[in-house]
Amino acid sequence: QVTLVESGGGLVQAGGSLRLSCAASGRTFDNYIVAWFRPAPGKEREFVTAIRWFSGRTFYADSVKGRFTISRDNTKNTIYLQMNSLEPEDTAVYYCAAPRYRKIILPARYSSPDEYDYWGQGTQVTVSS
Repeated sequence: QVTLVESGGGLVQAGGSLRLSCAASGRTFDNYIVAWFRPAPGKEREFVTAIRWFSGRTFYADSVKGRFTISRDNTKNTIYLQMNSLEPEDTAVYYCAAPRYRKIILPARYSSPDEYDYWGQGTQVTVSS
């Protein structure tokens, strides 16, 4: 069992920055793929970004490429989401997600929330115009 806890959300003006954190307890991330999602119109949860824990390879939605950066700290069992050049359209609750231990997810399915078994409680990001 893995418990994910997000933090770092808040209110920021358009063009500003925030850094979100997702800390795991109960089990290390190990070779998990770990992802961030947010709700979007017409979707329960929209893929934002993901990172392969072991290799550090990253994946981004087109809407955030060049603005958001996902990273990890192995010593703290934590992933981060650095969000720059924030836009009002980025306003959402951001959720961290991970699959169960040793579950293999094909890269084409990284963006599907159905592949993830553990979710955090979410952290609110509000971007004012």
